[in-house]
Amino acid sequence: MANNPHGGVLKDLLARDAPRYDDLAAEAEKLPAIVLSERQLCDLELILSGGFSPLEGFMNEKDYNGVVENLRLEDGNLFSMPICLDISKDTIDEIKVEAGARITLRDFRDDRNLAIITVDDVYKPDKQKEAQDVFGGDAEHPAVKYLLETAHEYYVGGKIDAIMRLNHYDYVALRYTPAELRQHFNKLGWSSVVAFQTRNPMHRAHRELTVRAARALKANVLIHPVVGLTKPGDIDHFTRVRVYQALLPRYPNGMAVLGLLPLAMRMGGPREAIWHAIIRKNHGATHFIVGRDHAGPGKNSAGKDFYGPYDAQYAVEKYRDELGIEVVPFQQMIYLPDSDEYKPHDEVAPGVRTLNISGTELRSRLRSGKDIPEWFSYPEVVKVLRESHPPRFRQGFTVFLTGYQNSGKAAIARALQVTLNQQSGRSVTLLLGENVRSNLSSELGFSNGDRQKNISRIAFVAAELTRAGAAVIAGPIAPFDASRKAAKETVSQHGSFYLVHVATSLEYCEKTDKRGVYAKARRGEIKGFTGVDDPYEAPEKADLRVDLEKQSVREIVHQIVLMLESEGLLDRF
Repeated sequence: MANNPHGGVLKDLLARDAPRYDDLAAEAEKLPAIVLSERQLCDLELILSGGFSPLEGFMNEKDYNGVVENLRLEDGNLFSMPICLDISKDTIDEIKVEAGARITLRDFRDDRNLAIITVDDVYKPDKQKEAQDVFGGDAEHPAVKYLLETAHEYYVGGKIDAIMRLNHYDYVALRYTPAELRQHFNKLGWSSVVAFQTRNPMHRAHRELTVRAARALKANVLIHPVVGLTKPGDIDHFTRVRVYQALLPRYPNGMAVLGLLPLAMRMGGPREAIWHAIIRKNHGATHFIVGRDHAGPGKNSAGKDFYGPYDAQYAVEKYRDELGIEVVPFQQMIYLPDSDEYKPHDEVAPGVRTLNISGTELRSRLRSGKDIPEWFSYPEVVKVLRESHPPRFRQGFTVFLTGYQNSGKAAIARALQVTLNQQSGRSVTLLLGENVRSNLSSELGFSNGDRQKNISRIAFVAAELTRAGAAVIAGPIAPFDASRKAAKETVSQHGSFYLVHVATSLEYCEKTDKRGVYAKARRGEIKGFTGVDDPYEAPEKADLRVDLEKQSVREIVHQIVLMLESEGLLDRF
């Protein structure tokens, strides 16, 4: 029999409100609506399914304050993470959000009405207190940054009437609600289930750990990875799920089940571990593996851990009786090559030879194409990872040239395109300023805002091409440092970005201008011309600085090629 839900009753709002579907769907069409963000949708999905039991909606101010200050809802139930519907003052005024109002909650992806919230209250939270009490207050913590920089200034609390489930088009058969997973356990005859939380690919050590835990507890395993929002930079969930599917046959005798959790993680360490335990209890698990630095975001820029390595385990153990789910402490598994086996770290005798591959080393081997040994990961898992993370010489990249009009950017870009095309093996795309202006940004002028919008469009196109494995050569003037940094941030999510400052002097650009555009600008016939009546902010930290007044195009292109080769991007072409 599956574990009892947190609070004693599974708050499956979808099942509860199904008989009222027609009435609720009709009402929702007539009500003002809040269009939910991706994170809000993750929260709503788990409220609707009962994954966040005993919650029946977004927290009102009393519940919120209790959770922030004491990890308690107003009714006394343990709950460690604020689940809040943030909203702007403009939206409050526009659709008249106030106590007693009924508001439709709508999916931004397809405009479907998912639920109706009956507003308890609208309140302005103390975000600094929330940041400090819930996450530890470090300004670099991703949840703190989201709270202070992205989340709206007001919260809306209230209970929810469910209309329909969220639509998903990926791995639908693996997306169990708590009620469905409990029914599945019952069908299989499982009474003891140990849940394993992960946001990373699983390798042989993880398989050994979960098998050991299951055998010691005479239990089965629920592999329950997060497929909502995780830490920025994590491997995408599509790749991870394919890894889990490849690993599943390695479990003996149908020991494990894979189910996906649409959770928006906060990376909240100790508080998050308690929250995760509650969620797994609601899904029917009787045991929960809590790892070292569980749900921690790692280190800040000073190299300091946001949380202690065992803070999460201590926190869950502290509330063990109330949680009603057994904690299984995560023991780091170590490979012993002489006996070809994995053992927990505390069972390895001093002097015994061990091997390990760190996450950094694994990423390096994936980038370079180096061998990943079978003692570390199974061949079928490595195959999936290599398909999604090709080595450097198959990855896309962007070379972003910036400089004055007539500085030589266009000539360098064209010559570089020919050079890279000659080496073959990778698609090469040229995004010159004049082409982009005529094809992507013809309606834009040369105001500060329009210039930034133009660079944003170039960055978007470059990022998509880079993600697809192409080489992109962009050559706008890009006079402002902020827009160049924003472009780098956009592209770097999908591949390498190299800023090349074509630092040819303004005097030389003007002297060699055969089109006469500088002369027109000097006469006032062209307004907002960079270098004449509009500023150019020279990059302080370019990856490469070149100068057409002192170098030939051939020499400059050779320098860029050497830079790309040194990064391993041209090794096999």
